[in-house]
Amino acid sequence: MEIIRGKAFVFGNNIDTDQIYPGRYLELTEHDEIARHAMEGADPSFAGSMSPGDLIVAGTNFGCGSSREHAVITLKNAKVGAVIAKSFARIFFRNAINQGLIAVEIPALDPLGIVPGDSMELDLIKGECIVPGKGKATFPPLPEHILSIIQAGGIFQLFREKGVRAPG
Repeated sequence: MEIIRGKAFVFGNNIDTDQIYPGRYLELTEHDEIARHAMEGADPSFAGSMSPGDLIVAGTNFGCGSSREHAVITLKNAKVGAVIAKSFARIFFRNAINQGLIAVEIPALDPLGIVPGDSMELDLIKGECIVPGKGKATFPPLPEHILSIIQAGGIFQLFREKGVRAPG
């Protein structure tokens, strides 16, 4: 889990939650069915062409729009390896960590010239994004507490592992 390898799927700026998971599918509950609609509003072929572990690479403000967690849940169910963006909408980023989806902010992505289909490697411990033959960009390594949430599969799973009970 420290190193994620996959193929790049490249998106632009301001990809909102309705592009990640269109609102017309909110009533779906089956994980496989939800995953089939990942990124449908931005690229209808995404879910059918990605493989588990592949990476989403985006510009600025990824995940803007609605604060609902469905967008993150959809990407996690589609088995996206990580989302790498120049910047994230604050609520999307927090939802991603809480749900155990890797989200890494790298403002200096442009020099790598990432194009769809590029092989990529993301080292969460060293804080490196490597595109073979093109170079490397660095980012602050994910803190231990965030890695522990991701490794557990989300904040609720981490609390369960630690025996913490929800109030109420």
